[in-house]
Amino acid sequence: MTASSHLFTPFTLRSIAVRNRLWVSPMCQYSVFAEDGVPTDWHLVHLGSRAVGGAGLILVEATAVEPRGRISAQDLGLWNDAQAEAFGRIVRFVADHGATPAIQIAHAGRKAGVPGTIGPSPLPFSPEMGVPTQATTDDLRAVVEAFRAAAERALRAGFQAVEVHAAHGYLLHEFLSPVSNRRTDGYGGSLENRARLSLEVVRAVRSVWPERRPLFVRISATDWLPGVSSWDVEQSVALAKWFKAEGVDLIDVSSGGLSADQQITLEPGYQVSFAERIRREAGIAVGAVGLITEARQADAIVREGRADAVLVARQSLRDPYWPLRVARELGVEMAVPFQYRRAW
Repeated sequence: MTASSHLFTPFTLRSIAVRNRLWVSPMCQYSVFAEDGVPTDWHLVHLGSRAVGGAGLILVEATAVEPRGRISAQDLGLWNDAQAEAFGRIVRFVADHGATPAIQIAHAGRKAGVPGTIGPSPLPFSPEMGVPTQATTDDLRAVVEAFRAAAERALRAGFQAVEVHAAHGYLLHEFLSPVSNRRTDGYGGSLENRARLSLEVVRAVRSVWPERRPLFVRISATDWLPGVSSWDVEQSVALAKWFKAEGVDLIDVSSGGLSADQQITLEPGYQVSFAERIRREAGIAVGAVGLITEARQADAIVREGRADAVLVARQSLRDPYWPLRVARELGVEMAVPFQYRRAW
């Protein structure tokens, strides 16, 4: 290996050794073929090709823990055993080709595109979307149980890591942010109360997820709403510390998605500073995302200690074999599937 190969050093989380630190972010496919949340041949080829392409860890797209938690009717789900069984062959293919299979479990809350939408308060995401029903304590107990049951199914399907989705304006993020959470009960008001549901979900998932396997949480580090009392990086640091105490191993640091009024200045690596701060101040492993499209840019993030792993989405959609190209550019020897060696 060369001096610039930090991106391709293995990364061990609990008992799971990930072959490198260039990972595939969860990317919703909204596949018209996914009936009743069941993954299909599309998902096998989509995810499997990224394993063949050299990614270290592959996160399946946001997978709903209950039917009313879907972003769209074409979302994947993990609320029944048929879905879990269908994931099995995808998991096996990804693992057989050297990548670590992982899954993000999620609830869309007020941003759901199906009937029965719930949220922390009766506030719509935008005027074009319906007003959600304010979740009752029974609803919240059901949500926590749905996350727990989904984690059990993910384990049976063979996933080696699971990620709780608490970002992008979906249900757990909606509870975290005072912009969308106007409750006056034990789930609203103070930071501790607004974080209660996320912590209950993490505890429930950790209770069934084996000690030997890592647990991730994706968060939005900021709402990008300057001048408004909203979710920000200071609260994200506090939350990350609480997650660490509950057995979370890595924070997948994204941002935004809560409000249509967000003001984001896009530039290469625009979210990396959030990951770096959470890693430094909370003392927990982090993944960095956001317009990471160049080999040396990705490697520098890991080499400089700004994050422990880099997750790519759009770049992976453009080129499922991008990790192999990055390795070559950085002068790293990386195994190419024998079926493809004549082209490399």
